[in-house]
Amino acid sequence: MNFLQWLDHLFDDAQQQLFEQLVQPLLFALGGGNWLEDAYSATGWLLVGLVQLALMLLVLAPLQRWRPVEPVTDHQAVRTDILYTLIHRLGLFRLALFFTLDPLTDALQGWLHVQGQSAWQLDALWPGVTDLPWVSLLLYLLLLDLLQYGVHRAQHRWDWWWQLHALHHSQRQMTMWTDNRNHLLDDLLGHLIIVIVAQCIGVAPGQFVAIVAIAQLSESLQHANLRLHFGPWGERLWVSPRFHRLHHAIGLGHESGPAGQQVLGGHNFGVLLPWWDMLFGTACFAPGYAPTGIRDQVEPDAQGRLRDYGQGFWQQQKLGWLRLWRRT
Repeated sequence: MNFLQWLDHLFDDAQQQLFEQLVQPLLFALGGGNWLEDAYSATGWLLVGLVQLALMLLVLAPLQRWRPVEPVTDHQAVRTDILYTLIHRLGLFRLALFFTLDPLTDALQGWLHVQGQSAWQLDALWPGVTDLPWVSLLLYLLLLDLLQYGVHRAQHRWDWWWQLHALHHSQRQMTMWTDNRNHLLDDLLGHLIIVIVAQCIGVAPGQFVAIVAIAQLSESLQHANLRLHFGPWGERLWVSPRFHRLHHAIGLGHESGPAGQQVLGGHNFGVLLPWWDMLFGTACFAPGYAPTGIRDQVEPDAQGRLRDYGQGFWQQQKLGWLRLWRRT
């Protein structure tokens, strides 16, 4: 048994125990015995979230205290980010998707199958090599990371989508909790694109869970209040906290540059790999750790007003809708 197989076996055992000891009894108590199969799958996502939270608290939190970029003064903003993280990592957002989007994507996949359009199995490209679990996992990770780069650029390029995504960039105090600070519609749209493509290229459910887990944990590190970079070569291999902080920098990460102030664009859109930024000319490896946020939070408009992105979860969601419909 190799390491990946051992890890998979360990995860399966933990998922089974968590399901039998907690989820299944709760489901029966609520009269949901007909949801056992779906609940077992949901238990896997819950377990992934619990492991991620444990690693964040045991590893990332001490690192933030060791080498912070800046002192945290807005604790209320951080508490709101923690709420976003718990909603996503403990599976509440995914539970909502199960009752809304998942039936639609499953119906689409079924319709394509009836039409004779089967999934394109990327891991069948090179029989004997790409059908190795770790090789196919890397292939799907690369392809989905490229897709996420494209989605991320669209979030910054299309004005209507930016009105939603701006919430993520409005955090002036970035910490390891900031990754999930998103408008729910923004998350829903991004999730829908990723899931449809993953189904069309034949990503197995277990591989999809692994890819999402790797991405989420890496993004928690990238958003951490941590003075850390990976050196001249490492910065070009994996997205570091410094590389991603530049993406959140005022006037740099979400604008086309000094010559295009307030023109949508930006730098460093890579989710896991900076390769796509380097390939498409959006990479910025400037040194230093710039202040984060959005220009209209710190520079008044013609009427002398600063834009308010909201303090609490519900206010931030409401203001996102109002920005989308040009009501604020």
